[in-house]
Amino acid sequence: METRNGVLYFDGCDTVELAEKYGTPLYLVSESMIIRKCNELKECFLNRYSGTRAAYAGKAYLTMSMCKILEREGLCLDVVSGGELYTAIQAGFPAERIEFNGNNKLFEEIEMAVDYGVGRIIIDGTQELPMIESICEKKKKKISILIRINPGVESLTHAHMVTGNTDSKFGIPLEEDVIFPVIKAAIGSNYLNFMGFHFHIGSQIFDLEPYLLAVDAVLNLSKEVRERYGYSIEEINIGGGYAVQYVKEEENKTWDYYLEPVMKKIDTFFKQEGMNHPAVVIEPGRSLVADAGMTLYTVGSVKEIRNIRKYISVDGGMADNIRPALYGAKYDGVIANKADQPRVEKVSICGKCCESGDVLIRDLQTAEAEAGDILAVFKTGAYCYAMANNYNKSRTPAMVLLKDGSAQLIVKRQSYESLTCNEVIPFYPGK
Repeated sequence: METRNGVLYFDGCDTVELAEKYGTPLYLVSESMIIRKCNELKECFLNRYSGTRAAYAGKAYLTMSMCKILEREGLCLDVVSGGELYTAIQAGFPAERIEFNGNNKLFEEIEMAVDYGVGRIIIDGTQELPMIESICEKKKKKISILIRINPGVESLTHAHMVTGNTDSKFGIPLEEDVIFPVIKAAIGSNYLNFMGFHFHIGSQIFDLEPYLLAVDAVLNLSKEVRERYGYSIEEINIGGGYAVQYVKEEENKTWDYYLEPVMKKIDTFFKQEGMNHPAVVIEPGRSLVADAGMTLYTVGSVKEIRNIRKYISVDGGMADNIRPALYGAKYDGVIANKADQPRVEKVSICGKCCESGDVLIRDLQTAEAEAGDILAVFKTGAYCYAMANNYNKSRTPAMVLLKDGSAQLIVKRQSYESLTCNEVIPFYPGK
């Protein structure tokens, strides 16, 4: 980001001009920033350690254009639904570089994954294994699987973003009578190629310790599998969840902070145990795309409640960014057409949805705002477009991909017609 003649520019593009051309609310995505992040990931992980892969977590943000960027950059893709898988298929993303995750995969979703020939299916529950086996048997195909464990690790993040604690809907618990029958069945299957284990402990995690504890759990399980069944795993997927600094008060963590100690622990373990070193896979999502996003809004009403608060209303809100309402996510922003002006007042940015909780940013220090100004909210690349909704029959915003001063529309603004295209008025005979 930079300021030219008082106007905010993002990846070489004038944000005010973009707002005028494409309307607001408007999602902006910087391809340059995504590529930069991919290069950083290669430098600190993929090129540093042999036998590693990165499977981008598509739940953070997924469009067909994002699939093409990932394909060009050599990354893999983690999907968690039939819709995400379909998006990847429509984009022509290589099937062998797709892993299919999720805690309640539907029969037809698994069929789609098997038909497309995805590289991995990550089993999340005991009922999935026989379901996948039956589909593979019917289609006369064999597919590689990982078993997602629940390592029972607590993480210091919002409760809605914890996924590796004991009381979680994700993963298979490590109780003796639960996990080992699944492993034994996977090893003995004629239709499943059991590769190893997967875990994911949560999202927006600033602390290293939970990762190390989860790694200990999966390493001990791998050793136990070799001793019980004489079977050596070929792959460990340690998930993602690496934190992003959204506001100044938060820490700025690098991938190295997490990955160096984790890889050291894994390398040391397999060397000491005399076991073959498995491939190690990570699943960065937010940490790859959050910084690459920005959302533009047009300021509408300005309402000051004397001695209490000043509200600046914008033409979007929780329909295009539900994170602040859902779990108190914090953002920073600036008035794009007054980017060089002093931030002289403290305001709260609220949306237009009919909810008191529709507040995007509380107590933002900004230049004096007026109706018609363009507000830019930073670091909205992750979980904004992905979680966009039609509450109050709001239309989902358009999206523009930026790169070195050029801009291309990659998602059209939803039309009013499409809001009701799947609705049917019932017919009542005689009326």
